[in-house]
Amino acid sequence: MSTDWLNALSAWLSMHPGWLALALFSTALVESLALAGILVPGVAFLFAFAALAGQTGMALTEALLWAGLGAIAGDTISFALGRKLQGRLDVVWPLSRYPKAIAKGEAFFRQHGGKSVVIGRFVGPIRPVIPLVAGAFLMPWRRFLAFNVASAVGWAPVYILPGFLVGGALASEIRPPAHFYPVIGISLAVILLVYLVLIQFQLGFGEGSRLYSWLERRMAQYDTTHRFWRLYTNHRPDRRGEFPLASLMLTLGASSLLLLWGQLATQTDMLEPFNQLALDWLIQLRHPLLDTPVIVATLLGDPPVLTAAAVLAVLALSFRGYYAAAVHVVVAAVLTFVLVTVLKATLGVARPEAVFGPPSSGAFPSGHSAGITVLVTMVAGFVAGEGHQRQRWQTYVLLSLPLLPVAISRLYLGVHWFTDVVGGILLGLAITGAVRASYSRYDRIHLSPDLTMVLAGVAWLIFTVVYVAVQWPGARLAFVPV
Repeated sequence: MSTDWLNALSAWLSMHPGWLALALFSTALVESLALAGILVPGVAFLFAFAALAGQTGMALTEALLWAGLGAIAGDTISFALGRKLQGRLDVVWPLSRYPKAIAKGEAFFRQHGGKSVVIGRFVGPIRPVIPLVAGAFLMPWRRFLAFNVASAVGWAPVYILPGFLVGGALASEIRPPAHFYPVIGISLAVILLVYLVLIQFQLGFGEGSRLYSWLERRMAQYDTTHRFWRLYTNHRPDRRGEFPLASLMLTLGASSLLLLWGQLATQTDMLEPFNQLALDWLIQLRHPLLDTPVIVATLLGDPPVLTAAAVLAVLALSFRGYYAAAVHVVVAAVLTFVLVTVLKATLGVARPEAVFGPPSSGAFPSGHSAGITVLVTMVAGFVAGEGHQRQRWQTYVLLSLPLLPVAISRLYLGVHWFTDVVGGILLGLAITGAVRASYSRYDRIHLSPDLTMVLAGVAWLIFTVVYVAVQWPGARLAFVPV
């Protein structure tokens, strides 16, 4: 399909913006259909149409909604087709013309199971065939739809935001500061690099993966890089040493996303409509029965509670002889406090005027979200470190769940914008990744329950209960809606 054809279609849509929603939906649908995504340059179309949406004043939420619905519909059709063609994917035309694509999709599905539906949506070479393969492998409908919708929520911003922001910038009369575009460009380049690494090496970060083995060989070719690799590789008698590649990739990706998100949230007004929409929707949910558990959740993310958890963890780890782990917990806590404080003071983003007693500090990033993210992901990292690489993601997901009620509580109570909470989570992930990468050269800790850990847990629980009881009257008054 020639560039002239796309230019002509874009010109027609710019004169008939009412059709943009259909264009976004249809393009996302076709781009997600089995094999059609290989033949149709859907990414180029989506970028062009998203740019038109930004130029013509379409709301970002509307553009994301239509693109996301199209992606869901395309994957659902592909899944249904796979169910119908079970056992015949390699013999039915036109699928029989692409045996390599089908084989790669089947191998990826066997390796990653149900979560391949989520992962595959972002991995170009296998994206159009994963739903088809999932259907042919008789994945349950309910499970597929859950993964399908969840992945579309993350897919839509990745594919729509770049074009929408370009279109919005072209249409805006307000020019962002000089550093805006270089930071955006560098951040996007780093994210693209991480994305390409994911595609090329099929998301393998652990020992034995293609990426890990390739880097290990490269590092060994030079004395300096070999020493660096060996320095940060954990050596244990019961298993081969493992370099913290996953932690470094987490740091790199989260830091780049934080820079990108921070620029959009603080230097432009492009995300303000979404912030206001989220705030208005949550204000409508306010109810006395919900206020009590939500206020408790937000108090659990207060600095004194998180500091108490860090202090008790340091004491327990030191008592058991894990001095390196204790030092890294201190470093993580100090980094979180310093970076949150500096960013809030430097950026000076105003908080929503939704409650009588909002905090006096700046809004971006959310300190509660950053603090609880560091706490739970650090714990998850210590626990998952003892498990097999293939099962670690389950530990991370399970132990990271407590950050959700704390983060959501800040939105529900109207003391943070949505962009603040996302910024806090990204900052927390970047800190955790960096600290975990540094700690990798030391022996892993064994978190088997003993008297020290029980006492530390009981002490933190007592402190938290007392703190919530003391702060409760003031919190009830402070968080009353205006």
